[in-house]
Amino acid sequence: MTYPVSELTTPSRYPERATYERDAAHDVLDSAFVCHVGFVVDGAPRVLPTLFVRLGETVYLHGSTAATPWLAARRDGGLPIVVEATITDALVLARSQFHHSANYRSLVAHGTGRLVTDDAEKRAAMAALVDKVGTVLAAGISASVEGSGAELRRSAHSRPPTAAELAKTAVIALDLADVSVKRRTGPVGDDEDDLSLPYWAGIVPLQTTVGVAEPADGVTAPAPAYANTARKRSRWLDGGELVGTHVVLRPLTVPDAPELFTAFDDPEVWPHMTVPQPTGPDGWAALAATAVADRERLAWVQRDLATGELVGTTSYYAVNEATESLVIGWTMVARPWWRTAVNTETKLLLLTRAFETLGAGRVEFQVDIRNVRSQRAVERLGATREGVLRRHKKRGDGTWRDSVIFAIIVDDWPTVRNGLASRLAAHDTGARARDH
Repeated sequence: MTYPVSELTTPSRYPERATYERDAAHDVLDSAFVCHVGFVVDGAPRVLPTLFVRLGETVYLHGSTAATPWLAARRDGGLPIVVEATITDALVLARSQFHHSANYRSLVAHGTGRLVTDDAEKRAAMAALVDKVGTVLAAGISASVEGSGAELRRSAHSRPPTAAELAKTAVIALDLADVSVKRRTGPVGDDEDDLSLPYWAGIVPLQTTVGVAEPADGVTAPAPAYANTARKRSRWLDGGELVGTHVVLRPLTVPDAPELFTAFDDPEVWPHMTVPQPTGPDGWAALAATAVADRERLAWVQRDLATGELVGTTSYYAVNEATESLVIGWTMVARPWWRTAVNTETKLLLLTRAFETLGAGRVEFQVDIRNVRSQRAVERLGATREGVLRRHKKRGDGTWRDSVIFAIIVDDWPTVRNGLASRLAAHDTGARARDH
């Protein structure tokens, strides 16, 4: 099903991006919360943002009875208006400034807005507007939020308007007839002559995320399914750069994937990992995207300051501010940098941040019982072996591993810090001796 094509709904620029499919129009209208309404009053153009909802082939716009457009709509014949809603899906960064763009879905609908005066229609529109909150929030939290009817209807979890409140609220109806959707998808559109330029180009996806719901004072009712009540991300996982003399740690990003693949394209690194070795950069991109999206983890990449190479990755996870504890893990270092100053300084930076910046009382390491090399490395830090958790985690090959648990507590930290500083100084002395 499509809307009719007219001169009014045909864009003059990139007309090939236009579609008149009803499903495409409904998708934009049902996904966006705010639209912009354009109109003319007393010869002057006006544009206002407003909340809205679609019911069938009618869009209902919410406002105040005192607002200018809604007053104008009381006139016989209604008010000519244009409604616009846009969803930006990605930014397109080109080599040339001219070809920078965005991937988007944008709807424009022309028509005459009529003031809704029938109480039953008005109440139905306002209830639908409130219910839109539940369905859109549920979709934004997770596909696992299921339900229909009352489970996702915000109107069932709130008081309906009184007669006085209804009288203060204006609702304008616009029947969908002259409608077009314009959209851009796809890659960067650089000119062929620009493809050899030494500038990064690519797509940066954008999305709206649902934050953690915060109940109002005095609320005792349970949160509905569409309210995201997940635990807030710990402030300990809000990390920036950690900079040393030999290494810099920066928060991991998806664009790091090609370098991660190059650094760890080595079977010797993978036997004890809990994920299979990726076979290409796309596999690493998936791992990086998972790490970045994980609210319970802060992942860094390590770069050798001398060469600029990406040489490793490591993370904080299992943070518990109440017990002042965290785990350092998901640690991988490319083989040429094993037992180098880069690795030593990385641990010094991570532990210094944990104990001296965050106020941690305990930092834990969990090592595969088969990984003797890593156990010895953690022992060299000054960590205490505390025991073994049997059948603790799954390896990348599907087998279950026992994990050896090591920990450093705040009482140990001065000794551990001095030991790491001495080892780092020894690395530096050795490097200077080799230089001479």
